[in-house]
Amino acid sequence: GALNEITPGKVLEAIGLVRQGLVYDLAHVLHEGIPAFPGRTFRQYLTTNYHHINRRGPGAGPAGLGQCSVNWIVEQVTATQQMGTHMDGLNHLQMGDHTYNGFLLADIVEDYGTNRLGIDTLPQVVTRGLLLVVAAARVGGRMQPGEVITVADAELALASTGHDVRPGDAVFFHTGWGGLWGTDNERYAAGEPGPGLALAAWLADHRVALTGCDTWSFGPYPPERPDEPFVAPQLLNVRYGVVVVENLRLKEAARNRVHEFLLVISHAKLRGATGAWVAPLAIV
Repeated sequence: GALNEITPGKVLEAIGLVRQGLVYDLAHVLHEGIPAFPGRTFRQYLTTNYHHINRRGPGAGPAGLGQCSVNWIVEQVTATQQMGTHMDGLNHLQMGDHTYNGFLLADIVEDYGTNRLGIDTLPQVVTRGLLLVVAAARVGGRMQPGEVITVADAELALASTGHDVRPGDAVFFHTGWGGLWGTDNERYAAGEPGPGLALAAWLADHRVALTGCDTWSFGPYPPERPDEPFVAPQLLNVRYGVVVVENLRLKEAARNRVHEFLLVISHAKLRGATGAWVAPLAIV
């Protein structure tokens, strides 16, 4: 996909942006109470049995395993990767039964996920990041549900900082909608602003590697065209192979005017998965 635009030269360019040694964590904390798309759940619970098992098994010590009485606790998680701050795989969206590169779902689905285009096939990300603060001109610093980010909005945000979009870049949009995360989850999940179809095509034309917003999907909801829900991420994902990151935490970076940065996203290589939880780092 478009992550092929991130060449060794692009990585060196991005590393050269670091001047202050400041790191901005762009991820939200993941737990069962976060806002989520219908049908997606998260359940995490602690396993503590070995505090008891260690005391009665071979090598038991006074209060655990061995004379040092070591014990441990671990948790188990039952959830979808399509929650919280996450990066979509190129197998996530389809047009009918067709995925990116024209694969048919019937040919690639397996019990565990898909045998092609899974998140494990995507490289780790080190590239130049751009943060476009499109909410700055809106009342209260927040766009509204269904509000469309236009090409003009993007170009105005770029002009205000003197930056341009280059092949291999990651372009993130601060809409202000992310400020509802954890304060009004119901409202956050009920709708969102986002890039319109024209801006999605503009991003593809500029050969961006990935993009994302401080929203739960990518694109306005209610949709720009009532009969075309989620068409912006569908276009990017299925036609152009542009990776999308969702539920970004961008408020702090926007407030501190972090408009250009080294972006690092390392994701778990889950075989055939449609996405992966990530903690993107913006480094300046």
